[in-house]
Amino acid sequence: MLTGNEIRSKFIKFFEEKNHKHFESASLIPDDPTLLLTVAGMVPFKPYFLGQKEAPTPRVTTYQKCIRTNDLENVGRTARHHTFFEMLGNFSFGDYFREEAILWSWEFITEILKLEKDKLWVSVFTTDDEAEKIWVEKCNFPKERIVRMGESENWWAAGATGSCGPCSEIHVDLGVAYGGDENSKLGDEGTDNRFIEIWNLVFTEWNRMEDGSLQPLPKKNIDTGAGLERVAAMVQGKSNNFETDLIFPIVEEAARLTKTKYAVDSKIDFSLKVITDHSRAVTFLINDGVIPSNEGRGYVLRRILRRAVRHGRMLGRKELFMFQMVDKVVELMEEAYPELRNNIEHIKKVVKIEEEKFSNTLDQGIQLVTNEIKDAKAKGKSKLSGDITFKLYDTYGFPYELTEEICEENGIEVSNEEFLEKMQEQREKARSARTVIMEKGQDSFIEEFYDKHGKTEFTGYSDLMTSATLLSVRELENNRYALIFDKTPFYAESGGQESDNGIVEGENLVAKVIEIQKQKEIYTHIVQVENGVEELIEGTILSLTVDPVRREEIAKNHTATHLLHQALKDVLGAHVQQAGSSCGADRLRFDFNHYEGLTSEELEKVEKAVNERIFMATSVNANTMSMDEAKSKGATALFGDKYGNEVRVVTIGDYSMELCGGTHISNISKIGMFKIVSEAGVAAGVRRIEAQTSYKAYLAVLEIEKTMKKVAKNLKTDLNKIEERSEKVVEELRDLSKEVEILKSKVATFEVSSLFDEVEEINGVKVLIKDFTNKEADSLREIVDKAKDKLGSCIVVLGSNNEKAVFAIGVTKDLIGKAKAGDLVREAAKIAEGNGGGRPDFAQAGGKDGAKVKEALAAVKEILVNSL
Repeated sequence: MLTGNEIRSKFIKFFEEKNHKHFESASLIPDDPTLLLTVAGMVPFKPYFLGQKEAPTPRVTTYQKCIRTNDLENVGRTARHHTFFEMLGNFSFGDYFREEAILWSWEFITEILKLEKDKLWVSVFTTDDEAEKIWVEKCNFPKERIVRMGESENWWAAGATGSCGPCSEIHVDLGVAYGGDENSKLGDEGTDNRFIEIWNLVFTEWNRMEDGSLQPLPKKNIDTGAGLERVAAMVQGKSNNFETDLIFPIVEEAARLTKTKYAVDSKIDFSLKVITDHSRAVTFLINDGVIPSNEGRGYVLRRILRRAVRHGRMLGRKELFMFQMVDKVVELMEEAYPELRNNIEHIKKVVKIEEEKFSNTLDQGIQLVTNEIKDAKAKGKSKLSGDITFKLYDTYGFPYELTEEICEENGIEVSNEEFLEKMQEQREKARSARTVIMEKGQDSFIEEFYDKHGKTEFTGYSDLMTSATLLSVRELENNRYALIFDKTPFYAESGGQESDNGIVEGENLVAKVIEIQKQKEIYTHIVQVENGVEELIEGTILSLTVDPVRREEIAKNHTATHLLHQALKDVLGAHVQQAGSSCGADRLRFDFNHYEGLTSEELEKVEKAVNERIFMATSVNANTMSMDEAKSKGATALFGDKYGNEVRVVTIGDYSMELCGGTHISNISKIGMFKIVSEAGVAAGVRRIEAQTSYKAYLAVLEIEKTMKKVAKNLKTDLNKIEERSEKVVEELRDLSKEVEILKSKVATFEVSSLFDEVEEINGVKVLIKDFTNKEADSLREIVDKAKDKLGSCIVVLGSNNEKAVFAIGVTKDLIGKAKAGDLVREAAKIAEGNGGGRPDFAQAGGKDGAKVKEALAAVKEILVNSL
């Protein structure tokens, strides 16, 4: 019996002997902007199939690592679902075609793998007579075991237009124990687990045009894919991929670390297979350079890793373990992927950090979800709101998908739509507070000017006023001009600091400076001329004056970002690095690397630390030195910024030392006060703090105080007793809410009793169909539950016109074989221009048009009349 490693190597050797060149597996990060990850063996060769590039050789063979997460929830539940898998493939770019592809696949399967011929089935495209003929005449394959299938099964296409062609798939029959009977054939209903596809041969020969017609491709291609895990299972006589030698040792390692046993309990097996599969995916993703984050590939990795950690916790493993699983994965896979051994310590470190981070909040997250589920059930609700799922994600780092999975296990619905709405709200808040600074591209004028005059001398560190010679005048529009001088005191927008404003004056000239742009150390002053435009003549000496108030306010905010940067390091850890900033006259914005949202306690500590420093009245010093000297002193440089040999270092006592070209105040006491006004996430692993200083900070605090006074007044209490009073009010509201829920339940019971006269029988089944006005979804559910309790075996169909449509349908368990609530509610929602679904015994839905409720209920009744 061949091992998985032997199958892989024999496949490559077989096709190398057929003059194929072996290409090493490409990265899981594809060179394709349309794909997040490498999802199939043909992905690295997509440009050749689409004719975008010329193939380096006409025949290629590979074993390609792949990742797919479209069926993540099924991984562990079935015998063949995986996130990570390997695809064996042989490819032809304008060389051989159908006959060779079919003959070689048959040869490899029967002579190398030695699979039993009488257990093999083949599918071909509906009209592919040529493929069937080759199978029958060249391979002596019995025609009765060849099945023709349509486009959904046996047709490949690159898209709506472009390259496409028919497929031929090879399947193994596991026998009647896995579905059907002696007369069943491939494709019959109920035989999905019996006939296992192991190889797909794609004959790319057509080009689909815009009008849908097919034109022959000038070069025909072959794209084949055989899943190694499936092939190994068939060769090794296993019906479950997880029991092959490629994977089972990892299952055993997961069982050892969690102190459980495989093949004893189906729930344990489910979790062990999740951990096993995800260990492989995590190892290979990190090896290929993916790092856990909240976006893109990083989120795929984080989601997979955290799902595995949760399943370990379900098996009773509270200690970190996923980083240990990496050892077994590498041991099994290093023969084919030797780079894993070289990267093992890095992989384990990344896994351990992420696992550690998630483990700290996992128990809390699970408990929070569990509590919310209990609370929802106690109130008769069947759904968690988007507020709750988003809070779990944003505050506790608990993935939405895990919340969804736990809720599904407990029969509670969650809305992905509501969750995404909350995510968008946060993004909009961040976007509205963001000043977008575009990088100004260099142009030919600047290049020529620099060659003639050199750079502009900046005098603004020491002077706010200077006389300068006008070297260039360019007229813009709306009485605006672009001026360049030999020197200037105006700071140009850079390093996150906004440019200065001010005035340019001559004998009669008055021009407001509204923006300063810097390109190649040349400062361009954008001015609005109010008077004396005739004085804008090159060679004229003019007076340049910076607005001192604006400069001072910007300087306060800029210096405050340095204090904030160090305070964040002190509170959160040394990993914090600046990821961007914006310093204006009204406020500052500071972006930094951190994995999760700051707690209120952390924000308070940061704010307090900055203010404590301000009150120390430390001097701010700026010195120019060599880059080497700055490094030796421990100055902080910003990642990604480019520095010359000489750098400017801004030092605040022994607290902060940063490379910085911006303007600063002379003493931090001038900042006066520092107040954080917001904190939010803006990108994967990047947080943003917005704050105000000086008088603006005082105004911010004043607004908070005003709000507090209003709240105290509304609560009829003193300001110093507001916390005590608010807690009492919350408790009173909680009690009132409970009373309301009790009353709702009583009303529902009364309403159900009053509805008994409207119960009718349809073919012997009790059915209650009723429409309401302005009845909330929770109330409808309550009535459904009460009616089912009172009526016993029944179907309850309710709808309410609340301007929009709301539906709730219940089916007692003895009747779900005849009617399913989810199917019925979906049909009702369609009529009201909506959608929805749910379990067979209960389902809810909504629609845009409340006026269609009665029509929708009538349609459901008609369905029941025809189906019961």
